Amino acid sequence: MPVEVREVAIPASLGTPESTEFERVVELQTEIEVERWGDDRFAYTAPELLALYRDEYLPRRVFAAWDGDRCVGRATVWWEADPAAVRGDIVIEVAPDRRRSGLGSALLERAEAVVHDLGRDVFGMFVDLPIAAAEQPGEGLRAPQGDASIPADLPGVRFAQHHGYTLRQLERQSGLTVAGRLDEFRDAAGRREAEASAYRLVGWVDRTPEDLVESYAAARARMALDVPAGGLTLDEEHWDAARVRAHEDRALEGGRMLLVQAAVAADGSVAGYTELELPPGKPVAYQSDTLVVAAHRGHGLGLRVKLANLVRLIEVAPERTDVYTWNADENEHMLAINVALGFEVRGLSAEWQRG
Repeated sequence: MPVEVREVAIPASLGTPESTEFERVVELQTEIEVERWGDDRFAYTAPELLALYRDEYLPRRVFAAWDGDRCVGRATVWWEADPAAVRGDIVIEVAPDRRRSGLGSALLERAEAVVHDLGRDVFGMFVDLPIAAAEQPGEGLRAPQGDASIPADLPGVRFAQHHGYTLRQLERQSGLTVAGRLDEFRDAAGRREAEASAYRLVGWVDRTPEDLVESYAAARARMALDVPAGGLTLDEEHWDAARVRAHEDRALEGGRMLLVQAAVAADGSVAGYTELELPPGKPVAYQSDTLVVAAHRGHGLGLRVKLANLVRLIEVAPERTDVYTWNADENEHMLAINVALGFEVRGLSAEWQRG
């Protein structure tokens, strides 16, 4: 029976006949994450993914390759909804026993057609590599900025280059073991607070306080503009209170807890923040965003908010043993904070672009 590539409908709910294909795509994604990392620490559950696919600010579509009723590949494409945006992002994954058969190329063609039909001409693609794969011997490939490299002969590298994509940025994927370290982080945070400037820390779980939501949205909007972009073309992200609430709704709908610490300036504005996402049923947390607004840098706010959030994490979720974070390899300041906290490199994320 020939393999068929078709779009997967986003179901209204899970556990129904209409959700069967969507759930089989999720199963394939989990299998590939386990193959890549040895466990499912980065695998999204079906409820988490269903919540993401309902994001009106960052729409998504998914295509899958089917051998009968077995999902053997998938392509996900997403983009900023703003009509002024120029970029679309793509992830391609194929079951191990079906690689090098042309399925990846067929899936990429369908995903690129979505970006093209939106009138956009910048195509992004991502390939994640555990540190063992990233450190394989052989000729290395570097991004325009940073010191890291990846082996040029890896299948994902060859696939991206074959389709006209160039490596534009490498992100370090770093991990920090936090289990049993509450007193250590409390002491470190306490020393920082004793030396603190006029900025006060405000923390919350899941929902941003109403008096901070507009300022928090303004700080989040700086994330796509102020972080190092390497050779990437990034779209501006428009954040307001409604988008913050939608972000929180999606997390809760998918079963994720959000832990946020913000540094608030004397005028009441959010000068910096960090957010941890706690996926359901896993012993890990993801460091999603950390940002200090440019006008407020130089006061140690990045380390303060991160330390405070690590303390909060261990207090409210002691079952979480490790925290993972992603930073551009050229982002020396944030990487220095992570190293000071004890983060170690555990993988790399290669970000590719065409156009």
